[in-house]
Amino acid sequence: MFSRREYYVLGNKLETIKPITSSSLLAEAQNRALFLCLLKRHQPSRSFHLSSYVRASRCYDLFTVASSRMGLLTKGSPLSWDETVPYVDYIKKHGIEQFITLYHRLKGRQGDQLKWGDEIEYTIIKYDHEKKKVRVSLRAEELLNRLSAEEQVNAMVGTENRFLWRPEFAAYMVEGTPGVPYGGLMACFNIVESNMIRRRAEIVRLLKKDESVLSISFPSLGSFDFTVPETRVSPDDVNVPETRVSPDDVNGAGRSIFFPDEAIFGGHPRFKNLVKNIRGRRGEKVAINVPVFKDKNTPSPFMDKIPIDDEDAKRNCKPDHIYMDHMGFGMGCCCLQVTFQAVNVEEARWLYDQLTPITPILLALSASTPVFKSYLADVDSRWDIISASVDDRTVEERGLVPLKNSKFVLDKSRYDTTDCYIYPCSVGYNDIPLEYDESIYQQLRKGDIDEPLSKHIAHMFIRDPLQVFRERLEQDDTKSTEHFETIQSSNWMNMRFKPPPPDASEIGWRVEFRPTEVQLTDFENAAYCCFVVLLTRVIVSFRLTFLLPISKVTENMKRAQKRDAVLKEKFFFRRGLANCDTAPDTKKTANCKTPDDNDVVEMSIAEIINGDGHEFPGLVPLIRQFLDSADVDVDTRCTISQYLNFIQKRASGEIQTLAHWMREFIHNHPQYKQDSYVCDEIVYDLVRSMDDISKGISHCEKLLGCFRSKTDQLIPLAVRRAEESLIIGKALRKASEAAKTQVNKS
Repeated sequence: MFSRREYYVLGNKLETIKPITSSSLLAEAQNRALFLCLLKRHQPSRSFHLSSYVRASRCYDLFTVASSRMGLLTKGSPLSWDETVPYVDYIKKHGIEQFITLYHRLKGRQGDQLKWGDEIEYTIIKYDHEKKKVRVSLRAEELLNRLSAEEQVNAMVGTENRFLWRPEFAAYMVEGTPGVPYGGLMACFNIVESNMIRRRAEIVRLLKKDESVLSISFPSLGSFDFTVPETRVSPDDVNVPETRVSPDDVNGAGRSIFFPDEAIFGGHPRFKNLVKNIRGRRGEKVAINVPVFKDKNTPSPFMDKIPIDDEDAKRNCKPDHIYMDHMGFGMGCCCLQVTFQAVNVEEARWLYDQLTPITPILLALSASTPVFKSYLADVDSRWDIISASVDDRTVEERGLVPLKNSKFVLDKSRYDTTDCYIYPCSVGYNDIPLEYDESIYQQLRKGDIDEPLSKHIAHMFIRDPLQVFRERLEQDDTKSTEHFETIQSSNWMNMRFKPPPPDASEIGWRVEFRPTEVQLTDFENAAYCCFVVLLTRVIVSFRLTFLLPISKVTENMKRAQKRDAVLKEKFFFRRGLANCDTAPDTKKTANCKTPDDNDVVEMSIAEIINGDGHEFPGLVPLIRQFLDSADVDVDTRCTISQYLNFIQKRASGEIQTLAHWMREFIHNHPQYKQDSYVCDEIVYDLVRSMDDISKGISHCEKLLGCFRSKTDQLIPLAVRRAEESLIIGKALRKASEAAKTQVNKS
């Protein structure tokens, strides 16, 4: 990537560089030394062909981020909710046709290798050392423009991007992923942390004085003066103090009394329009109430301070709860997600189901969000806060008034836990009534989609599209899945089943693991990612089933968010190991065993992760057993062992969760009055301490233990060749066995 010095080689000032077109490419490159600069970036031994550089070039504007894709970052004019309503049924019908077409075209796709990657969201902050205050810095768009410019230049010259950067909901957030997915080699687990370290450094070099970037959910969102530059809110009510309301927008996107529109990412219309349309469909602002932590001096009842005379706040604010009223309080929190590719659609569906019961365990184990709007909450996770922040259900759908205009009473927000398993043999565990659109279901069944998958899709399609672009209404259903994805991508569940994109032949059937809270350090984030991916290998290799009645998963997710859930709560889990005869790639076709209440017991996180000493061996010991049968080089095995040891100690309580550590820090701070309020000075000291830990300036044994990996940015060539030979050998043996079986049948 360009260093700051190299940026200025491109011209007198970075901002003055003009777009490069293919017709004027060589002249522009010569005149402005861009070509020489790009050559300089390549190793001397590497050949570089101008012709390929020109052929790869298109009309690039190095300072636009319009082509970025985060979900559906489609170009165009977004429709308001009122403008969307006439097209809802049309979009649903064609979205289903798009899915049916794609499914039948790619259902026979076989043999994809494991590829996976992580998504980490970062918060940009700025310190005011004189006033001992820290704020979020609204510079995401500026940083993304710079990062996108480098990304596009790399694409022009055929250089691999080590990282990809995309916008997120808030103007102080950026999302980073590996430039290319990790592969199926065991040695890939040793480069994950290194990629995260270098990824973070990529942003840090673009920061200004007193700025920093952390993988945290900022604890003072919505408190007074929490942004830099200073912003003002845009509520409905005009009876607002002049210092608090934006004079340019008294009818803002969110109309929040706490969260300003300027704190929403402005580089793409998707985000503000999403806020407007959630509010428009719901018929009022979202209402988020988080139970406050009741300390010694916390008022009883605790009533949140409402800075503005707001009717919604008066109606929705609950006693003993922290009140919030904007999508930003949820989607403005950072998270960690892992997506991995399955060998085929059957394996993707199988893994979707098997990982669903694991999601509450990881949520509790990664707890890192105990403070909201500068108040200590009685929860350790952001999950329910995000759920409420995008809850677009009408009063009828929430069951507050009888159904008249709406079709369903819906128990959950569109951001919540999944309500059904999707692999055929798992359906016996679907023990809660499933609301689904009957007409959509019949359309899927007539399209020859099996019953479990049809119900899953029809259940998602009880939700309306929230993001529609005027120019994208007319689609070719044989080539596009945009109408399908506009609903699929706004069903934010703990797991996501992801069909291949229609225009990317290298991408197969995927599954996204979504509940994990982002961690403070790259070591922690790498540990959680590698743990989840290794667990998928255990499930596939040993054909294990972790299925629970789906109602137990929902209950576990509620328990996982409670304060110190990792130590204090019990979770429903299978008491012993079980295999499924109908797992993908098995020869038997009998259904899974009928659910038995005796199969499920309540266990602590420590028992689930480390084993109960009796019937259940523990998830980490199972991973170690898998590793013992795999060929793993010494450095990678050492790194994985450090990650697993860390996970085990956090499960047992020997190492604290970030949420527990933050609570302890706040309680021990001299400015804390034992009243649940986390003042500016405490937040300043807290964030500075976290910043020092994340940078490695200080080490916190309570939070991290004494572990250190042997992560490296590259896989040694000898290790790569050895692992590739093993994989090829296994594939050949498997093909030979399949051929023999076919001969015997004939």
